[in-house]
Amino acid sequence: MSLADPRLFAHRLVVLDTETTGLDALGDDRVVEIGAVELIGCLPSGREFHSYLNPGRAMPAAAERVHGLSDAFLADKPTFAEIAGDLVSFLGDSSLVIHNAAFDIGFLNAELLRCGLAPVTWDRALCTVELARRRLPGARHSLDALCERYAIDRSARVRHGALLDAQLLARVYLELLGGAQICLSLTPPVASGQAQGALGDAAALPDYSGRQPPAHAPTPAEREAHAAFIARLRDPLWATAGAGGAA
Repeated sequence: MSLADPRLFAHRLVVLDTETTGLDALGDDRVVEIGAVELIGCLPSGREFHSYLNPGRAMPAAAERVHGLSDAFLADKPTFAEIAGDLVSFLGDSSLVIHNAAFDIGFLNAELLRCGLAPVTWDRALCTVELARRRLPGARHSLDALCERYAIDRSARVRHGALLDAQLLARVYLELLGGAQICLSLTPPVASGQAQGALGDAAALPDYSGRQPPAHAPTPAEREAHAAFIARLRDPLWATAGAGGAA
């Protein structure tokens, strides 16, 4: 779907981030924090999901240096299985905006499968690393680098944190789409019913295909009033354009 398509901005998206004990989603590593931010029309709605998780294993020192989550801190936190239902409900069937989607989807699906729940399908993922590579070839594409590029305040990001990173990524995603003026487009809206891939069902959104463009030509009365106004001016520039003064 084109980024100029207005249906994109009416759709619900969820920005997702996780913190883990390591890099091996299919081995002994587990998710220890998950944060998600709801976007409506590509802007945060105020609804968020956040939970720290007890991984049921010791935290490697290398991972703790990244996110600062210790065994002692996570000891009384819920397991993934205990929050899985609420998480799945929050995600719904929305597309997921993720920085390096392969990593987070891999861990999320590993945890869901351990709970006997259906995995997230890959076609739901909107990877902002891939989007940044297309938009900014040759530039650095880390979350820190993109925040710096778009002047997004990341002073609170002393360490990685799932909810904070999801909040920052929501702002980065908007900038990657074109910033605050992403809805400004001179192209006509696409008629509802056209397929839109991972972005949902177009039939549930308004059909603008029959809307008539507004008339911008002046009425006869407006032309007459304008001509009368020009006639009162001394040597008006418009008079040198012949009939242009009445146009």
